[in-house]
Amino acid sequence: MIDNDSLWTLSYYRLSEITGSLFFGRVVKTVGDHPLQGELTKHFADEAQHAWLWTDCLKSLGKKPLKLDRAYQDQYASVIGAPGNLMEVLAATLVFEQRVIGQYARHLKAPDLAPQVSATLRTIMDDERWHLAWVRDALKGMWADYGEATVAAAVARYRDADRTVFSDTVSDVTQRLARTVGLNLKGVSS
Repeated sequence: MIDNDSLWTLSYYRLSEITGSLFFGRVVKTVGDHPLQGELTKHFADEAQHAWLWTDCLKSLGKKPLKLDRAYQDQYASVIGAPGNLMEVLAATLVFEQRVIGQYARHLKAPDLAPQVSATLRTIMDDERWHLAWVRDALKGMWADYGEATVAAAVARYRDADRTVFSDTVSDVTQRLARTVGLNLKGVSS
């Protein structure tokens, strides 16, 4: 059985995956016959699959997902604004996916982790590694159009925005996550 903080955390992960899927669905609709259409579509499909995996995990634990209002990445727009082009979408995605895989890796270290949660984290992290790889490659491929410095500056802007979101607007989330994973989050890089 899982406690209320764990239920909230897993529901939060699920909402984040739903939000990512919907976002990438909109991106896929707008890019047309772009060379990255396949990767963007797979990313969209992976995010939807991850939401289902969290739903199924919660069901296997005898729980239903909680209805939550805002996902982590919903807060980016208020900090930095909407991405202006595909390169900025990918810069934001790189930073966000690094945050996700880091959080999932920390969660895997939690004492007494339910086997269903561990299996779900591991499955999703396999996909997240691919997400990071294809996005890094795509951004590198955009150096010819935007310049390496411009791409690096976009990643840096989104990394700064992510730090702001992490440190300023998710204190409740981090406290719940800390209780859920049984870890002291002091010293965790924002």
